[in-house]
Amino acid sequence: QVQLVESGGGSAQAGGSLRLSCTAPGRVFSRSAMGWFRQAPGKEREFVATVSRSGSTTYYADSVKGRFTLSRDNAKNTVYLEMNSLKPEDTGVYVCAADATILTAQPSRDPASYENWGQGTQVTVSS
Repeated sequence: QVQLVESGGGSAQAGGSLRLSCTAPGRVFSRSAMGWFRQAPGKEREFVATVSRSGSTTYYADSVKGRFTLSRDNAKNTVYLEMNSLKPEDTGVYVCAADATILTAQPSRDPASYENWGQGTQVTVSS
């Protein structure tokens, strides 16, 4: 398993913004769809967003659509999750994941599709 490295978590007021980053080794990043998942205390891990290998296709959870933007910089082996208009319910540990075995152009919302994971970064949004 390859270690992914996240950064950018922290605290924000409701309505504020944060940007998360996730970097993977180039040999993995170039062939991977990249996703973000989050887990709040006492809740199951949930899908947040994912981007295809080329960056041309992105999917978002309904709860973040229109507020979060996921992008990737293939030259830097990094994905960025721009989070705007944050809400207290966005609080949780955000974890980056890479699906290096993807065979289609459509990235997956299913965490079982991702075989490489980061340690996670805490995001706390206060009202």
